Amino acid sequence: MASTAKAARIGEEVWKTRIDKVNAELVTLTYGTIVAQLCTDYDNDYGEVNKQLDKMGYNIGMRLIEDFLAKTGAGRCSNFRETAEMVSKVGFKIFLNVTPTVTNWSSDSKQFSLVLDENPLADFVELPDDGRAQDELWFSNILCGILRGALEMVQMQVEAHFVSDILRGNDSTEIRISLIRYIEDEMPPDDE
Repeated sequence: MASTAKAARIGEEVWKTRIDKVNAELVTLTYGTIVAQLCTDYDNDYGEVNKQLDKMGYNIGMRLIEDFLAKTGAGRCSNFRETAEMVSKVGFKIFLNVTPTVTNWSSDSKQFSLVLDENPLADFVELPDDGRAQDELWFSNILCGILRGALEMVQMQVEAHFVSDILRGNDSTEIRISLIRYIEDEMPPDDE
């Protein structure tokens, strides 16, 4: 099992040596433009915007995991706790240069929270002042989809959702991740 310190060291090493860096402000502003366009396209139906962000993230996550595995050389995690540490200390570090805190484990070790002290996707953001966005829009919901897509590609079906967001006036930004099941490798049906 990779220790927390080892995962943090891997994340830091990969960030420093194997990642092509992109200007953070460019990413933040581009993402903000995507969210604003979705709000326009769906007439400020924030429930639908959340679904679309999750769907986009899921598709990104399914491809991002390949890059993650290639850059880190990480093997299979031995349990869900180790997976949480790799997601936090390595995945978030190499792709967003932040390291969320892994906390609030359930007694069966099938649920945990990622608490972000800073969310680079939310820099320079003000939610629409229409009386609804503050309660309905999860601006960074693409992250939940990315987590679902990436973990599904390594045989873990999870549910991920925001619990709180600084943009909504909460004290912290928290994503809750729940393991639904481990996906068994399925053999294609015999063509004989």
